[in-house]
Amino acid sequence: MDEGGTLVGELTDLDDADDRKFVSALARGLDILRAFRPNETTLTNQEIALRTGLPKPTISRLTHTLCKLEYLVYSERTGTYRLGAGVLALGFGVLSGMEMSERAADELLYLCDGPNPHLTASLGERFRMSVVYTAVRRSKQAVALSNNIGARLPLFHSAIGRVMLATMPVAERNGLFELATSERPNDRGRLNDSLGRALEDYAAYGFCTSFGEWLPEVNGIAAPVYSLNGDRIYGMNVGGPSFLVEPAELIDAYGPRILDATRRLSHDAYRSAAATPANKAEPPK
Repeated sequence: MDEGGTLVGELTDLDDADDRKFVSALARGLDILRAFRPNETTLTNQEIALRTGLPKPTISRLTHTLCKLEYLVYSERTGTYRLGAGVLALGFGVLSGMEMSERAADELLYLCDGPNPHLTASLGERFRMSVVYTAVRRSKQAVALSNNIGARLPLFHSAIGRVMLATMPVAERNGLFELATSERPNDRGRLNDSLGRALEDYAAYGFCTSFGEWLPEVNGIAAPVYSLNGDRIYGMNVGGPSFLVEPAELIDAYGPRILDATRRLSHDAYRSAAATPANKAEPPK
């Protein structure tokens, strides 16, 4: 997946010809559902084909099947597809099972009740080369970030993505770096610098930063949250429009707040997991 959210190349990365248990048709069907972006209602077969990199005849067969299963709805008048109620039911099923999102609600409110009224706080989980928001709390001010549940942020250039990179096992991090650079070889230097920044920030603060590096108009910081059984790492961020939220304020006023919030959510046994020497290795060159 590229930084803009397109899906070209995703299936190729996962579809291992030697993996006999891998069902390519299922993976392609899920890629079609993921082709729809936030605030986007309809897509044509051609648009889906461009986003997934799949042949149009394959798209036609898969969209027909997804319509039969009520995951897509087809409009004869416009020749477009929209997501159906089946997808909504799946989404609510997933969110209802995410105990961390429910537990995070009070902590997100705590972050938004800080001294700056223009902040948004979110919880996210990594999905391939992105971080997907599973919970969002927005300040009541008119000027604040408008991200919603389901929004995707780039792994290497957002604060929440960087903190996941900084706290995951080295082998996993290096693998993601190689995958990212194989997809965007011309960006290898920028990706390497971003990864180095993530590791330096985490070593210095216990959280990661992104000040205008994901989007020029956005400043933010993020810290890790460990699930109670230790099998998953989430990210929690807080940020806002760069013209209203200064980097120094985020580090000095909200750094301690986000560390308090994530510590309360994380199990004691895993709070220090990201501080092990193995996770402080230099980024790949």
